[in-house]
Amino acid sequence: MRRQRPIRVMRIIARMNVGGPAWQTSVLTRQIDPDRFETRLLVGSTGGDEADFLALRDPELPVAVIPGLGRSPGPLNDFRAFWGICREIRRFRPDIVHTHTAKAGVLGRLAAMVCRVPIRVHTYHGHLLYGYFSPMASGVIRIVERILARRTTALVSVGKRVRDDLLAAGIGQSASYVVVPPGVVAPRAVDGNSARQLLGLPEGVPVALFVGRLTSIKRVDRLIEAFALLLDQVPKAVLVVAGEGDLLDEMVTQAEPLGSSVRFLGWRSDLALLYAAADLVAISSDNEGMPVTLIEAAMAGVPGVTTDVGSAGEVVEHGVTGRVVPLHASSMADAMVDLLSDRDLRGQMGEQAAIRARERFTVERLVADHESLYARLAEGRSTG
Repeated sequence: MRRQRPIRVMRIIARMNVGGPAWQTSVLTRQIDPDRFETRLLVGSTGGDEADFLALRDPELPVAVIPGLGRSPGPLNDFRAFWGICREIRRFRPDIVHTHTAKAGVLGRLAAMVCRVPIRVHTYHGHLLYGYFSPMASGVIRIVERILARRTTALVSVGKRVRDDLLAAGIGQSASYVVVPPGVVAPRAVDGNSARQLLGLPEGVPVALFVGRLTSIKRVDRLIEAFALLLDQVPKAVLVVAGEGDLLDEMVTQAEPLGSSVRFLGWRSDLALLYAAADLVAISSDNEGMPVTLIEAAMAGVPGVTTDVGSAGEVVEHGVTGRVVPLHASSMADAMVDLLSDRDLRGQMGEQAAIRARERFTVERLVADHESLYARLAEGRSTG
């Protein structure tokens, strides 16, 4: 039977802080086919130590703010957010509720169950199985996710390794998972020397770039330690840190002995300038999903150096588009020295990174994958 109206998709995310989940929800809200899908986006509040994606990147994005749906859990706020989500579900009457991020995944799926939404989808942009909480708290998270996975129609993972980690933890069944990597827009072309002038960076010196939150899981301390080792061999190199977070002051203090070799630029909306000015982009995390920073850099033709965590190695192909290294400062330093010391090598890797990114990580592919998933789930529901 032919569907007489668009499929209604309600998307829920805990907060729109700068990062991959916010970018993806923004893209899907704006670019999914309006003739086939009617969408609504529910969001919580961004924390005071976080950059607001809506303010920096997409101020006109239509959202409904749900009080209590933010980063930090708490009985009162969680209760308010749960009933706020239920209220919006009853108003919109979605065919599909699609949740993003951990807290929204719990509250959104519970609300969808209570309100009898027929199709429930959750995206794992990463996971909280290690690196974030105590062993006891991590164990509770595993139990909750296992229970919710049984009541979720489809589980979306941003990468194969993220999916495999979740399966190994007993979360969901293999048949329930769909791997949908992020998609980004190729940045506009910017002259590298002009970009460095605008950012106040010296010309003609090797530049390594970090873009992201300055929080414990990102291990920027490891990156600064690696850069200190690197300076023994590439003394004119500069490390640019674009971002802020609860560890900003601590990272500034750690970098003080390195002087002007480390530049903290805060949050920037002009990503094209950052990537045009960089010779490599570095990720030093203990845990990741599939870092959008690495994808954006690859689109700009910038090779990556990343720790071997999550699905980062599915973006950076080791030895071809960059380096994937163990979780040690010395390993990171060696990899960055290799690239910053060899213009031809990083040029070749950057070229291959751009080719690979344009084949695998476009916005068009991201949107098409979700449209296909939603249509398949809705069709299965109508004929089941």
